[in-house]
Amino acid sequence: MTKSIQTLLDDNALLRQLLLEQQALLESKDSKILELNQSYQTLLEQFRLAQHHRFGRSSEVCELQGELFNEAETMAEDDTLAVDTIPESETTPPQTKEKPKRKPLPAHLPRVQVFHDIDEADKQCDCCGHQLQKMGEDISEKLEFIPAKVRVIENIRLKYSCQHCEKHGNQSNIKQAPVPSSPIPKGYATPSLLSQIITSKYQYALPLYRQETLFKQHGIEINRRTLSDWMMKCGALFKPLYHLLREILLSQPVIQADETTVKVINDERAKSYIWVYCSGADSPALTAKDINENALMHNVVLFDYQDGSRSGACPLKFLGDFKGYLQTDGYAAYHKVNAELIGCWAHARRKFVEAQTAQGKTKAGKVNVAISFIQKLYAIEKTIAILSVDEKLKQRHIKSDPILADFKAWLDKSALQVSSKSKLGEAISYSLNQWGKLKRYTESGLLNIDNNRAERAVKPFVIGRKNWLFNINHKGAETSAILYSIIETAKANGLIPFDYINHCLEVLAKSPTELDGLLPWNVQLA
Repeated sequence: MTKSIQTLLDDNALLRQLLLEQQALLESKDSKILELNQSYQTLLEQFRLAQHHRFGRSSEVCELQGELFNEAETMAEDDTLAVDTIPESETTPPQTKEKPKRKPLPAHLPRVQVFHDIDEADKQCDCCGHQLQKMGEDISEKLEFIPAKVRVIENIRLKYSCQHCEKHGNQSNIKQAPVPSSPIPKGYATPSLLSQIITSKYQYALPLYRQETLFKQHGIEINRRTLSDWMMKCGALFKPLYHLLREILLSQPVIQADETTVKVINDERAKSYIWVYCSGADSPALTAKDINENALMHNVVLFDYQDGSRSGACPLKFLGDFKGYLQTDGYAAYHKVNAELIGCWAHARRKFVEAQTAQGKTKAGKVNVAISFIQKLYAIEKTIAILSVDEKLKQRHIKSDPILADFKAWLDKSALQVSSKSKLGEAISYSLNQWGKLKRYTESGLLNIDNNRAERAVKPFVIGRKNWLFNINHKGAETSAILYSIIETAKANGLIPFDYINHCLEVLAKSPTELDGLLPWNVQLA
C-alpha cells in the first residue's frame, strides 16, 4: 500500500513537472509570436511609408478627422474621453471652394492697341442699306513676351592736353575722366549682367553651364569658369553687407533655424551641411503689431556654410552670444547655443501623420486623436493671426493652454499602451521628449507655433541643389550661402531680387563706407 502511494505521488510530481515545462514552452512560443508580430507590423509600417513617400501625396490633411466627432463609438474606450475634451467651438467650419478667377494683367505694363475692323463693304445694313454707326467696342488683352536684349556699353574716356606746353617743349598736362567703377575691375561684366547671372542661378536654379549655352545663342562666348569666377567676386563684394545683416539678425528677439545637405566635391565628408537662420515673417507687410519694446522685427534670411560640418559648433559659432528665442526642430546640435529653445509643432504633427500612413486605411484611432489635438492648436493660431503681440499671448493662455494640458495627459497615458517600436510609439515619444520646448510658444506673442518659416526659407536652396548638384570647394559653398542670403532677404522684404542686386552692385563697386542705405528695408528702387 505504501509503495502504491509513493508511485502515485511520483507520477503526480512528474505530471506537474511536465505541465510546467509545457506551460513554459507555450509562454516562450507566445512571446516569440508576439515578437514576430511586432516585427511584421514594423516592416509593414516601413513598407507603407516607403510606398507613400514614392507614390503618395505630401499633404498632411487627416482624412478621418470627421470620424473623430461623428463616429466616436468606433474608437477605443480610452480615446473617447480625449476627443470629448476638445472644445467643439474650435472645430473649423467647412470651407466652400471658390471658382478661380483670372487676375487682370498689371496696369503698369506698356500697352499697344491693335484695332480690328470690318471691311467698308460690310458697314452697310443688310435690311435697309443705310450706313452702320459705331456703337461701342470690346477689348481683350493678350500678353506678349519680347526676348531680352544684349548690348555693349562703350565707355569712351576723352583725353585733354595743353597744346601750348607741347609747343614750347614743356611736359603736357594730360587730363582724362576716371575709369568708371565696376564690380569686377578690368572685366566687361556690368552690374545688370552679373545680377542676371546671379538671379538665374540662385533664384531660378539655372546652373552656369546652361547659362553658358544661353549666351551662345546671342553669339557671346562666356566660359562657365569665367561665370564661376564672377560669382566668387560678387560674393566677396556682398560679404560686408552679409555681415551687417547678421548683426541685425542677432539683434532680433526671435530666430528660426534649419539645416540641409550640400555636396562639396573637395570635402572628404560624404555629406556637408548648410544652415539657414531667419527672422520676421513670411510676408514683408510688417505692421505695428510686430514691433517689440526693444527691437523692430526685420525680415532677414541668412545661409551659413562652415566647412560642411553638422556639429553643434556651427550654430554656436554663427549665433555667438544670442540670448533670444531660437526655434528649431529637435536636432541636438542647437542645444549648445545659449538661447531659449522653442520646439516645432509641424515636426511633431509630421510624426503622427507618418504613423497614420503606416497604419493603413483603418478607422479613427489613437493617431487621429493626436492629430486632432494638434489641428485644434493650429486652428487657434489661424484665428489670432491678425491680432497684436499682447493679444496673441492672451488668447493662447485662454484657448491653447487647456488643450496642451489635455494633450499632455493623453500622451502620458498612451505611452503606456502603445509599443515604443511602432511609428505611433515613436511619435508619442518624440512629443514627450520635446514637450518642454513644444509648449513654450505660448510664452510670447512674437513666437510661432512651428518652424515652417525656416523650412520655407531653405526650400529654394533645396530646389536649386537638384539642378546644380554640387559645389567644387568650400569657397564656392560660402559664395552660394552669401548670394542665396541676399536673394532670399530681398524677397522677404518685397523687393525684386534682380533690381536689388543690380543696385547693390552699382553701389558696392564704389567701395562705400556706409552700408545702411543698402539694407532691403532702407533701399529705394524705381
